Amino acid sequence: MTQVVAKMGFREGEGLGKYGQGRKDIVEASNQKGRRGFGLTLKGFDGELNIDWQGEPEPSAYEEVDWCLECTTEIPDAQELKEWMTVGKRKMVIEDETEFCSEELLRNVLQCKSVFDELDGEEMRRARTRSNPYEMIRGVFFLNRAAMKMANMDHVFDYMFTNPKDFHGRPLIKERDAELLYFADVCAGPGGFSEYVLWRRKWHAKGFGMTLKGPNDFKLEDFYSASSELFEPYYGEGGIDGDGDITRPENITAFRNFVLDNTDHKGVHFLMADGGFSVEGQENLQEILSKQLMLCQFLTALSIVRTGGHFVCKTFDLFTPFSVGLVYLLYCCFERVCIFKPVTSRPANSERYVICKGLKLGIDDVRDYLFMVNIRLNQLRNSDVDVNLVVPLNVIKGDQDFYDYIVQSNENHCKVQIKALAKIRAFVQDTITLIISCVICFQIPDQARVAPSSSDPKSKFFELIQGTDIDTFSYKPTPLNSTTLEKIRQVLDYRCMVSGSEQKFLLGLGKSQIYTWDGRQSDRWTKLDLKTELPRDTLLSVEIVHELKGEGKAQRKISAIHILDVLVLNGNDVRKQHFNQRIQLAEKFVKAVSKPSRPDMNPIRMVKEEAGNLYYCLLSTFRLEMKIIKSSGGIPRLSYTGRDDRHFVPTGLYIVRTVNDPWTMAYSKNSKRKFFFNKMTKQATYDLPSESIAPFHVCHYSRLFWEWGEGVKVHDSQKRQDPEKLSKEDVLSFIQAHYP
Repeated sequence: MTQVVAKMGFREGEGLGKYGQGRKDIVEASNQKGRRGFGLTLKGFDGELNIDWQGEPEPSAYEEVDWCLECTTEIPDAQELKEWMTVGKRKMVIEDETEFCSEELLRNVLQCKSVFDELDGEEMRRARTRSNPYEMIRGVFFLNRAAMKMANMDHVFDYMFTNPKDFHGRPLIKERDAELLYFADVCAGPGGFSEYVLWRRKWHAKGFGMTLKGPNDFKLEDFYSASSELFEPYYGEGGIDGDGDITRPENITAFRNFVLDNTDHKGVHFLMADGGFSVEGQENLQEILSKQLMLCQFLTALSIVRTGGHFVCKTFDLFTPFSVGLVYLLYCCFERVCIFKPVTSRPANSERYVICKGLKLGIDDVRDYLFMVNIRLNQLRNSDVDVNLVVPLNVIKGDQDFYDYIVQSNENHCKVQIKALAKIRAFVQDTITLIISCVICFQIPDQARVAPSSSDPKSKFFELIQGTDIDTFSYKPTPLNSTTLEKIRQVLDYRCMVSGSEQKFLLGLGKSQIYTWDGRQSDRWTKLDLKTELPRDTLLSVEIVHELKGEGKAQRKISAIHILDVLVLNGNDVRKQHFNQRIQLAEKFVKAVSKPSRPDMNPIRMVKEEAGNLYYCLLSTFRLEMKIIKSSGGIPRLSYTGRDDRHFVPTGLYIVRTVNDPWTMAYSKNSKRKFFFNKMTKQATYDLPSESIAPFHVCHYSRLFWEWGEGVKVHDSQKRQDPEKLSKEDVLSFIQAHYP
């Protein structure tokens, strides 16, 4: 460079230009930051932090878990807890909170945070991205980065959330019983945590959510990688019309009742909580400002997580005795507790997660205590008085294992945060480019986020039924009469279910994009004229039934979808599974997609046979009653009553063969067991042969239908009987004669 300018006439000590009138000094590198004016010096950036971060390795995706030792003291009871809450002057400083962290580390982390107060958002984002390799992961194909944090934690903790186990390693989900994974997501709009769980579990999960109504509400329409139809928001008092404010005791109670009512009063297998709000300009006080939010998330977990279930919740700094006391109560109530910061969480912020495994029995007093503390916090809001302690300091310090764990956790997080903040500072001041590489080990495909493509129902139907003859769908059931009665001689081969309308096929393309077809090739798929939702890639055999509630003039009618059989569930082809298994999956599916909080939606139900096989079904009279129907002119009509006290006028009985020829089922009187028998090879076995399972198309075209029209007597109170038509006594006598 010197030789180049020398050729242009430059002489050392003289200025450039024809007459040496130009600048003699070296031009300094620009100190401009973003779009700020030249010459600006950022407040706080002119001092020294004396933090050496350059020798630090990047955090590994292969993280280790540091559980706190198991709590050996008993869960405190109501009498003890009543004396623990301490109310005093409201405290709005953090600098002196050195009970659970060294004074030097606390001072350094607060100093590091303060130097960014004058930095504008764009500068901060650029520096943060360049200083943290995991910033490049973003959300992959999920809604946001929160989904990746949940994937990160689920992986590190051996999938304890999406495949939960008890403390002895036994699965909490009994797949054999077709049990759903129930979970809850609170204070976590727009819903990245839930999108990840539903992506991982598909339709085998049911989620309940409560978050604050407003711009950060759940954005279910943006769930591209999972079916949001399996997730049900509920906003506390007022249900879907509530405000979702978790600090209101009425909302917590209402959400708890709703979740328990829809999980057989057991609660969810795990709860995720990711609450937070903007504390811009008060970052050092985030822990204090978020104290009630943290308490209410913990309280909700103790309210709706089932015994043996798990909990994950975002926290911030844990320097104050109030925060540490809350964690101590979780430590008492769960088998194990861990404070964990995933690599996908920005190392420069205060965010960390408390992971709780295995809720114990007997936590009711703690739950009631936290409920009472929350009421007190609401009473003291906007005053100079506050709840400062929920657990006395001497109790916390008296448990040496817990105390040591909290101090070590706090100091380790402080050290990581200080170095991360120093690194960001360096990247604001310097233009060095950091070349990064990281390995994603959370079993998440490296795919772009793309909105699901729309497809026409006919094309989607042919895509889903590959391998099945289209003519199968047009088969109508064989009428059951005195001539065809002989077909059900092998009584054990058959199952049955009550019909209330004509059979149709239902195709779900996601949300309310649902189409029906009657099975004839000449007919088209038409849009379903009901208000309901189904996950995409779902194909069902159904009836649209008019359900009734009450009798006489006050009787109300709604249209409901009754599932007869299932073919494809959210992309999962189940046609080759045994009929009993398909019915079990259908019941599970109904629980997953049901929206009990939405009375405005048409329900989806599973109308299962009363007791498993044709013989016991007939003996139990199918829940048949005589009821007054609005349009019947006061004359009682035959009605079938479901399990939720709704009834409908039955049209007949489907009788479905579940065993594939040449196999049949028989009964051994010697061993008193059912067995399978091959009529061609004479082979007999107690184990279910796979070739004996009748797939959907066999069950469908071999069906029989016993029509309950005029003159067919199936209930004792029915007077008229046509001797040419089969009555219940006729069918029952035949079955009893052939039942083993």
